[in-house]
Amino acid sequence: MEIRLASDIERDSVVDGPGIRTVIWTQGCPHHCPFCHNPETHSFDGGKLVPVEEVIEEIFKGEIQDGITFSGGDPMMQPIPCTEIAKKCKERGLNIWCYTGFLFEDLLKDKDRLEFLKYIDVLVDGRFENALKSYSAKFRGSTNQRIINVKASLKKKKAVLVREYIIKEGNK
Repeated sequence: MEIRLASDIERDSVVDGPGIRTVIWTQGCPHHCPFCHNPETHSFDGGKLVPVEEVIEEIFKGEIQDGITFSGGDPMMQPIPCTEIAKKCKERGLNIWCYTGFLFEDLLKDKDRLEFLKYIDVLVDGRFENALKSYSAKFRGSTNQRIINVKASLKKKKAVLVREYIIKEGNK
């Protein structure tokens, strides 16, 4: 099985979730958000195809990683290979974050995306909205994007926000 990546795996990120993370930049995004900071990842023909096993091996070369982050592009456009990677990372005890332009509620309607969600700890959902851009919005580009506790959300069948990242009123 292969996954289409936008670039090489990034090590030691401190901006794509808490701690020191490995980031998997997927290729392909249907949202085309104006002012997206990764427009080169939109094309579904760009990037490069990489065997999933190769990606997993590369992730495990990192010695001090707290977790991995799926970003892109939109990882939810490749849920099956992303699920395979996430399963192996969970077996190693890694924390998993994922960024998507889709809303959590819509992901529940697709069996492959739902399966991927089961391995994700935190989901940052929603399209980037330039009018709502905020440098105070930790781990997200615009204040409409939600930081979701996926395990709690799957149990309740509705989005449960990670409280520590909610911006207080007037602190935008």
